[in-house]
Amino acid sequence: MNAGMSGRGQLGIGLIGVGRIGRIHGVNVANRIAGARLVAVCDLDQEAARAFAEQVGGARVHADADALLADSEVDAVLICSATDTHAELVCRAAAAGRAIFCEKPIAFDLAAVDQALAAVQQSGVPLQVGFNRRFDPSFAAVQRAVVDGSVGSPELVRITSRDPSPPPIEYVEVSGGLFFDMTIHDFDMARFLTGSEPKRVFAMGGVRVDPAIGEAGDIDTAVITIEFENGVFCTIDNSRRAVYGYDQRVEVFGSLGVARADNELPHRASLADGQGVHEALPLHFFLERYEASFLAELNSFVRSVTTGVMPEVDGTCGRVPVLMARAAYASLAEGRAVSIEDSLP
Repeated sequence: MNAGMSGRGQLGIGLIGVGRIGRIHGVNVANRIAGARLVAVCDLDQEAARAFAEQVGGARVHADADALLADSEVDAVLICSATDTHAELVCRAAAAGRAIFCEKPIAFDLAAVDQALAAVQQSGVPLQVGFNRRFDPSFAAVQRAVVDGSVGSPELVRITSRDPSPPPIEYVEVSGGLFFDMTIHDFDMARFLTGSEPKRVFAMGGVRVDPAIGEAGDIDTAVITIEFENGVFCTIDNSRRAVYGYDQRVEVFGSLGVARADNELPHRASLADGQGVHEALPLHFFLERYEASFLAELNSFVRSVTTGVMPEVDGTCGRVPVLMARAAYASLAEGRAVSIEDSLP
């Protein structure tokens, strides 16, 4: 499928879900993506859908996803609804012949992920999964230093991902847990930086931030170690609370050197005085920190659909982090390293 087949010259995009991430993507399509236009939206909250459609200049509002997918001007769909709807919507979009961008994860349940990917393969439509951090300019530069050999043979990878404050408990109760809603980005980043597939996962975690998170059956602090098939070891550390801001750093250490990306700051000015050297705190909100990457990933999606090139973050990229999250939870429960094969149902 491509924009040329419609004869309109631009890729018509429909948006399912106008929550926080849906609004970010919708505004980008409406105002900042060349070669695409936002033609339709839908959401369970009809009033929110209408308000958003008016905000972005009059996209049509449909009663539900089926009506949106039946819209002849919708060439591609952005699935930005609740996670527990993703897999089913991927299947329905594939059956309708629409190109698909689906926010992560496709599903918590591996069988649902596989069913969705089978539907995509059978229909032949492109699927891109929303792991936006691959498109962050700093992280992408670190990955290029691995690919072009600048760091030599990679040996160790470190990923730090810490939120400024915990999410609402209502979110924790439905998010799938830390490894599915937060660490899953880091699992994908580990694959991206190592250029390899995970072999074994060992996870430790606990409740160090908010007892209510533990009462909801989750953890808020974790360290995960991953062994990759190419011999690289990766450590990931997560926390739901970093009082100084949104802490996002990666490092790849290799035989010839080290490549790293540090936190993004609102500015680079610093002050040195008798008490020390002072600089700005890291950006505080993920939408600010990853603004450029959200735009870049949608540009990549539109480019892949209109040119027929395979999406950069395909269904396999959506499946493997789910396996890694399952292995991490099994490791946490059993107190041992768990192989990726053992995480299969």
